[in-house]
Amino acid sequence: MSTAAIPGAPLPVRTPGSRARGRHRRPERPEVPAGSPALILAVPGPATPESVAVAEELMSMVRGDHPGIELLAGWLPGPDMEIPAQMGPTVAELLVSAAEAGVPTPVLLPLLAGPHPLLDQLHELGEQAGAVVTDALGPHPLLAEAVHVRLSEAGLARADRARLFAITTAADGVVLTTAGGEEAVAAAGITGVLLAARLAVPVVAAALDVPGSVLAAVEHLRATGAQQPALAPLVLGPEVDPELLLTASEDTGCPSAAPVGAYPTVGQLIASAYLAVLPQVLPEGGAEEGTQELDGEPAAHASAGAEPSAAQGALEAAEEA
Repeated sequence: MSTAAIPGAPLPVRTPGSRARGRHRRPERPEVPAGSPALILAVPGPATPESVAVAEELMSMVRGDHPGIELLAGWLPGPDMEIPAQMGPTVAELLVSAAEAGVPTPVLLPLLAGPHPLLDQLHELGEQAGAVVTDALGPHPLLAEAVHVRLSEAGLARADRARLFAITTAADGVVLTTAGGEEAVAAAGITGVLLAARLAVPVVAAALDVPGSVLAAVEHLRATGAQQPALAPLVLGPEVDPELLLTASEDTGCPSAAPVGAYPTVGQLIASAYLAVLPQVLPEGGAEEGTQELDGEPAAHASAGAEPSAAQGALEAAEEA
């Protein structure tokens, strides 16, 4: 009988297990030093309910695994976009708030899967404020995994539990749709190669924001023998008008998976991008350099119960304004 079932018996004491040794052990968690700059997710487009939900869920993922990272969302409207009053803080406003509060200049991370015209605007803001801007999140094998899973969820591909490699697929050709013009299509081609290896079907990339691009890609697949092509958005969601996704599916007569959205590996990519640039934004000798392996255990950080720093307080005040 278990001691837990005996009235009055002391509760069992959980003893920590020893850390595995050898090449199968998980990597050590890098520390995020106190006083590190905040990370601003630059969310493209307007603050629609859908984009707000994606940004908040991704921030929740990163905070859960990395409580030492101070994380906020700043909106990045296009140059010709009218900014509604209820939009929330823009990237520019958060940078101004950080400067006025005298806290370290935040790191800017574009919430984009690849090249996009808004990157030029973000780099200009970063240059004006002296802020480091990370690369876009893709191309990356983890994005290929995320697209694969979205196809599976839509019934357009099946995956085994172990490695997420396809067993069978309902689609015999896939158009990887992206936003950002021809440059984004070229970058998406790399992810397309990785996705094709997972699905064992041809994959071609096309731009949602280039007229005729998606239809031409579908016709190319059909000309090469595909009978049931499908669309797979290589977009996180906020950077593209949902109407473009719907129109692409209707115009081509092809079923479409959902955008990547707040898939867990996107949170890993966000944290990895921040940790990669952290050594160059910290004062010299401020911390040991650390990198994170995405397939391993999340990094350990400052205590989640610690009091918020001045940077967090100043930026949250701007977010609430």
